[in-house]
Amino acid sequence: MGWSQNFITAKLGIKYPIFQAPMAGGMTTPQLISEVSNCGGIGNMGAGYMSSDEIRNDIEQIRNLTDKPFGVNLFVPDSEASADADDISSMEDVLTAYSSELGMKEKPSLPEKDYVVLYKNQLDVLMEERVPVCSFTFGIPDSAIISELKKQGTIIIGTATNVNEAVEWEEAGADVIIAQGVEAGGHRGTFHSEESGLIGSMALIPQVADAVSCPVAAAGGIMDARGIAAAMMLGAAGAQLGTAFLTCRESGAHSLYKHALLNAREDQTAVTKAFSGKLARGIRNRFMVEMKGLQALPYPLQNDMTAPIRKRAAKMERPEFMSLWAGQGLRLAEEVTVKELMIKLVKGTEALLDK
Repeated sequence: MGWSQNFITAKLGIKYPIFQAPMAGGMTTPQLISEVSNCGGIGNMGAGYMSSDEIRNDIEQIRNLTDKPFGVNLFVPDSEASADADDISSMEDVLTAYSSELGMKEKPSLPEKDYVVLYKNQLDVLMEERVPVCSFTFGIPDSAIISELKKQGTIIIGTATNVNEAVEWEEAGADVIIAQGVEAGGHRGTFHSEESGLIGSMALIPQVADAVSCPVAAAGGIMDARGIAAAMMLGAAGAQLGTAFLTCRESGAHSLYKHALLNAREDQTAVTKAFSGKLARGIRNRFMVEMKGLQALPYPLQNDMTAPIRKRAAKMERPEFMSLWAGQGLRLAEEVTVKELMIKLVKGTEALLDK
């Protein structure tokens, strides 16, 4: 079989084993997702923070734009995430300086949110809409959820950042496992200790591929055909790209965010908990630097508390307070359409692997 005819393409019903990463926070527009799928890959909705109505609306838009398979990604919630009153008060004091600088009248505070209820409502929509592919990050859903999704024909994809997580995902019934290297932009998909998920792609991919029998797709710093070909040589059956799609015209990334991605270097990213309380890789900025060494609240509490600041910063065009998630391959980012990027990825990978 050629590089594009393998277990992943057969299982998902797609032409090329190229995944557009499901980046949460409005990056993955219906236009981006559908165009990736129309070009033979698989577009994925980053639905972690979306309400059930927002997910349903985007699914409807995607289905109006493509008849090809697509995926939806959810965050498995941690029902035990909590912080004591003193820690919350301390973080409120720290963040007040930033909110004041941005002219915000409201002081930072924790909104009342129930992520377990949100997750349940999100799952209800995915069941009702019978989405073709469902992927999960930050944990493994209950076996009953996986069974119910599989019963209706949904393909299950799990995110792993080390071999143990990959093995657990296979045992839980994953059809495909995304092996996410430390080079990846945005949040780590780790659900064991966070230190256990800091393994580079070149070391992670072959070890995961050897440890599980289900197909593995590589993620982490992959930006072009060379990255896809290398991932295949290391034992992956597919590749997931995130940062490369952020600078596409169809992405929902803020114009300042796209500008930062197109003008930053590989040595300008860092892993931080400052914005969300969970390790995530982004372009180093003032907020990350000044928050270094301070104890962030656990995820998703820190994320909720900094959200209004990030939103206001984007509105006021102050990128120094925005979460500019990016992988280490960002020097390779280009301002293109999805179709232009997909053509380059496919032709380039074919030239490298189908000789």
